[in-house]
Amino acid sequence: MNISDFALFSTDGLLMILRWFHFFFGVIWIGLLYYFNFVQGAFFAETDAATKSNAIQKLVPRALFWFRWAAMVTAATGLLYLGARGHRDGMGIYGTSYGVAILTGSAFALTMWANVWFVIWPNQQVVIANATETAQGRPALPNAAAAGARALMASRTNVLFSIPMLFFMGAASHLPMQISATANLGVVAAAVLVVIGLLQLNALKGKKLGPMEKVVGVIHMGFILAFAVYFMIEALTK
Repeated sequence: MNISDFALFSTDGLLMILRWFHFFFGVIWIGLLYYFNFVQGAFFAETDAATKSNAIQKLVPRALFWFRWAAMVTAATGLLYLGARGHRDGMGIYGTSYGVAILTGSAFALTMWANVWFVIWPNQQVVIANATETAQGRPALPNAAAAGARALMASRTNVLFSIPMLFFMGAASHLPMQISATANLGVVAAAVLVVIGLLQLNALKGKKLGPMEKVVGVIHMGFILAFAVYFMIEALTK
């Protein structure tokens, strides 16, 4: 028996390995995102100051390590998979129902990745440093409160984006859409990017969480966003 007889060592096998790693690290990433928003935030709001400070210094950095690097590997394996799939099947696949759905999900996911690395992590570093400084009897950092608010806004936005992201990742293989031969996919892409861009602008510049203040609110908004983008795509591709 030759190594080429094993399915895992074929092109399909490579794609499977990439998807496996993508799923594995994606579960870690999104699981921690939900932990931060659904569990840790509520706990910090109810616990005493000393316990919160201790957790920020010792627990949060460990969770953020896995959070940001899981996001990195998820994004990297996803992009590698898209490239390998296009190489195998031809880039025309991204003009099909599969392509429209997977690229829409990817647009949400890559925006989430950028929020992790360029908004949440830098601002959380300030929050962690502030907890360390005050625990040692030194003055609080003047920008700590603003950094915490900015990290929270981006984190809530990532929860919002995660719901349509998961919808379209699943829809790529399990919800075939009828894409008209005359559909202008450039317009579809532009519309999706405008929606994401406006919400992302609010994540970067917004001052209030509004309906996303509470976990139930951001979940409801996430489902509304998923269906709104889905029906927009269906309407634009007919």
